[in-house]
Amino acid sequence: MSKLPHILFLTMLLSLGCETEGPSANAPKNLAYTIVASTQTAGLVDITVTADASNYFTLKLGQDPNAVLLNEPSGQFAHQFTQTGDYPVRIRAHSTFDIYVEVWDTIHIELVNQTPLVPTTGYSTPMSYPGYTLVWNDEFDSTALSDDWTFEIGNGNWGWGNNELEYYRAENTTLLNGSILITAKEETFGGFQYTSSRMITKGKRSFKYGRIDIRAALPSGQGLWPALWMLGENISTVGWPSCGEIDIMEMTGGSTPNQGDERIHGTGHWSSNGNHAYTGGSIVVPNGSSYQNEFHVYSIIWDANSIKWYRDDVRYYTLDITGSDKTEFHEPFYFIFNVAVGGIWPGSPNSQTTFPQRMAVDYIRVFQP
Repeated sequence: MSKLPHILFLTMLLSLGCETEGPSANAPKNLAYTIVASTQTAGLVDITVTADASNYFTLKLGQDPNAVLLNEPSGQFAHQFTQTGDYPVRIRAHSTFDIYVEVWDTIHIELVNQTPLVPTTGYSTPMSYPGYTLVWNDEFDSTALSDDWTFEIGNGNWGWGNNELEYYRAENTTLLNGSILITAKEETFGGFQYTSSRMITKGKRSFKYGRIDIRAALPSGQGLWPALWMLGENISTVGWPSCGEIDIMEMTGGSTPNQGDERIHGTGHWSSNGNHAYTGGSIVVPNGSSYQNEFHVYSIIWDANSIKWYRDDVRYYTLDITGSDKTEFHEPFYFIFNVAVGGIWPGSPNSQTTFPQRMAVDYIRVFQP
């Protein structure tokens, strides 16, 4: 497991910026904010904004017209800076788009001996395969997440059915260097001791059959549970497990035998005569490699006969889906990316678990014959 980045995160140059109203006297009042630098993550800043009579808040990082602009009704922002420098920031509290108060400030970032948050090495797969067409992909190269994704918020029903310990928030997902970062943090929020993110394509992008490649680097540590997986689009009507579940990749961190940071799992779940049934396989990381410090590609090849699981084009499990009790696997499925903390399978974090922990996803690609 890599060490936490060494960070010298120094002075916040806090100027008192002047509030300026938009074209109405009905603008929000008493704009206030805090800027807090992470003590564990190089360049990560949390900004909290409050104001009376406001409906939402915006945060602009820089004075350039194309600077990053964040919009958040709650006023809770997080941003990952990747280079040393002074960054002007514009903070606004809005009644409407045109009615607001604002203040400018400057954030000073100094990074020393930074360990990259997104790996620069690892396995990769091509953009095309003989006999297949690329039907959908997300390379995460933009400054904002595409409309194909939404977030599931909170702790769900009984910890999302797994007794998970985290509260999922959209703010724990950021875009950095052509990847998305899902960050699990040890922090109190919503009555829980940990936060993370859970993003889905339900109602936006779902698929039946094909080859799916996901390039990702994983977190590590006891109690961490990253997953790249799929559920049947009809889950809202038939429930689970009748909707089916395809776990393209799961890892339960730590050093538990047959689990741990060095082993990933691929699994299929379904309903067999009304009972939950599942089967799958696993594969350990190659010697001298890591699931944490470099990228690997997690794939399935799924057709009317079987689902085959691969890690870096090495097949490690096959599930026959021709049986009459596996009709779930012949319907469209949507994607879920998440990093759970705790749960029935991995157990809880312990004194050796360090936070924050991240899963970086470089791309997802769906090919069909």
